[in-house]
Amino acid sequence: MPRGKAKSGDPTLVMLLADPEIRLLMRADNVNEDELRNMFNNISVRLREASGSLKNRGRRTKDAGTRKYRRGVGIMLVNARTEAFIARRNDVPGKVWQMPQGGIDRGETPRQAAFRELKEEIGTNNAEIIAESKRWLYYDLPAGLAKQAWGGRWHGQRQKWFVMMFKGKDADINLAVKDPEFDAWRWVPVRELQRLAVSFKRKLYVSLLGEFASIFRD
Repeated sequence: MPRGKAKSGDPTLVMLLADPEIRLLMRADNVNEDELRNMFNNISVRLREASGSLKNRGRRTKDAGTRKYRRGVGIMLVNARTEAFIARRNDVPGKVWQMPQGGIDRGETPRQAAFRELKEEIGTNNAEIIAESKRWLYYDLPAGLAKQAWGGRWHGQRQKWFVMMFKGKDADINLAVKDPEFDAWRWVPVRELQRLAVSFKRKLYVSLLGEFASIFRD
């Protein structure tokens, strides 16, 4: 049915046009019946479109709420110069740099997991926690990667983040661990983290810098 034509069977419109007072008002104001039908129909179409948009939005919200995230931790390890530690992944093509992170094992607290992950990933956990994120932070993996990582079980990660002050020496850092994840590392200014992060983690790193702004304020 063309958009500009009203259905003659619209109950509300039929009732309006059948009302004697409405008919008198229409004549007094020189309202054309066809124009009224078109106007009524346009309003109906817009209401249906708006209703469909709200339903779709509700479905998207429901889908987002049912996404599954792996519980984990992240560590922003900093040195005495307030530079952050980053390492280059050895299992991803190109230069993909990130801060240490990992999952939380059954029975572990986030703090315990953070120290364990440091030891497992960079060979030392000689560090002190100086700040903890107030909330859990999320990131989503790209669809193709999500199907490969963790057997496709998770859409992304839900992480508690810690800022840790490194207490050791650079020589203590050893990437040749039992199950190495990195092949290079360096200290970088904190402001460089967003630029160096892989695209799907940039929003997370921006959130981190906001969360810990008081620590890294110049």
